Amino acid sequence: MTDEQIVALYYQRSEAAIAETQSRHGSACRALARRILRSDDDAEECVSDVWLRAWNAIPPARPNSLRAFLLKLTRNAALDRCRANSAAKRGGGEVDAVLSELSEIAAGDDAAGTLEARELGAALSAFLRTQKTREADIFIRRCFYAEGIDEIARRYRLRPNAVAVSLSRTRKKLRAYLESEGYL
Repeated sequence: MTDEQIVALYYQRSEAAIAETQSRHGSACRALARRILRSDDDAEECVSDVWLRAWNAIPPARPNSLRAFLLKLTRNAALDRCRANSAAKRGGGEVDAVLSELSEIAAGDDAAGTLEARELGAALSAFLRTQKTREADIFIRRCFYAEGIDEIARRYRLRPNAVAVSLSRTRKKLRAYLESEGYL
């Protein structure tokens, strides 16, 4: 079943929408939740929350990309659960590390809340389109998917230090871009 057909099921308020969503996108959502939460049990509960969030959001939302929409819901649900757990041990330290890295860019103490603002999201997308593909991908894998530096390094066959330098440079460029656009 295509994503468009699944969205149509949501609009019909058919419970089959959730089953089809789980069948088509469940593994990607579980993998993202596991990466952030570092717990299979928490990830499963998180993904169950995502199905409810999707049910409540569609309609009125009509996502252009159901997968991207679900992954964003998953990321937000996992970060909510991570904050609720509030123990760095449960998050494996990656979420705290990512938010700490992003605090270099964002104004104020709440980096996660600042970066989720719609205007900043559009600015971030515009900025990333100006970057080389690999640098943008590395930044997205670290900041959106909360992948560890070693994991990213293996994926791109780089040394961890090269990934860290790339992320640092991208954050500096992003900060300068956001300042020039009047966001900071």
